[in-house]
Amino acid sequence: VGGIVITWEMFKGEFLRKYFPADIRNKKVVEFMELKQGEMFVAEYAVKFESLCAFSPHYNTMEAENDK
Repeated sequence: VGGIVITWEMFKGEFLRKYFPADIRNKKVVEFMELKQGEMFVAEYAVKFESLCAFSPHYNTMEAENDK
């Protein structure tokens, strides 16, 4: 009663700011941009790609699906 509504996006943004600093997020983006399959199996690469993609805002949208 009398409280404010907190959306999932608001919560997620605040959580990331507090527990996942920008410098760490930026390192994950760089790791994503430099990802190469190398000696990994295709399945391993795909899992790594998808997990790192979550940290790259440009590639984490429906519009960028073809770019991925």
